[in-house]
Amino acid sequence: MLGPTGIGILFGKESLLEEMPPFYFGGDMISEVTYESAKWNDLPYKFEAGTPNIADAIATGYAIDYLNKIGMKEIFNHEEEITNYALDKFNNLKNYVIIGPKGKSDRGGVISFIHKTLHPHDIGEILDKFGIAIRTGHHCAMPLVRSYEIVAAARASFYLYNTKEEIDIFINGLLEVEKYFKIN
Repeated sequence: MLGPTGIGILFGKESLLEEMPPFYFGGDMISEVTYESAKWNDLPYKFEAGTPNIADAIATGYAIDYLNKIGMKEIFNHEEEITNYALDKFNNLKNYVIIGPKGKSDRGGVISFIHKTLHPHDIGEILDKFGIAIRTGHHCAMPLVRSYEIVAAARASFYLYNTKEEIDIFINGLLEVEKYFKIN
């Protein structure tokens, strides 16, 4: 949501949240402490350990206002358009293989991929030299990555700030990676 890191929302059924013990301790999450026990505070304070992340909460509020001003439908449409454009361009790359759903309607603004002979970290390293940032590795999803019988993947993500020109630069960067490694 364009907001800062280190902040999030805990969303759940009130009855389950009432039963759950806090997972972090400190600050407002307690209502009483003795040497023998502790009594947890009422919701939502029970899950507010320590000083609240006030600055990031304010920044997240501004991010939400900004996104609402643009409109979530417009953001969705742009993300879909830019991702479809990237998928069309990607299909012209003979040595790159898209991981995951092949249908355009079955994905968000993310394309995970591998090269038939190059390691994703090598791809990421070379693209970085062109100012193109992608994610490489197992993406905190080792079982999923391994289910494709690979050890790592590369991933490009697109959002409301990306343009078709940037997609063209990214695709040209992938071709430059092959030139660097002398792959036809």
